[in-house]
Amino acid sequence: MLRLSVNKDEYLMVGKDVRITFLGGNDRSLKLMIDAPREVNVARGKAIEKRAAEREPVIENDCFC
Repeated sequence: MLRLSVNKDEYLMVGKDVRITFLGGNDRSLKLMIDAPREVNVARGKAIEKRAAEREPVIENDCFC
């Protein structure tokens, strides 16, 4: 894992095709711009987790007594 500190308007390159630009932020959030080809799937972590939770079957009374 890589942890970086960046300044406003700095960018990171992921491979040759994906550019992530830091636009600024405050204490609660930050703003990024992601420039990637259409073939690259970009998804927010919360959306991925929500979809995974929706796919999991709901088991009532999950007890192995």
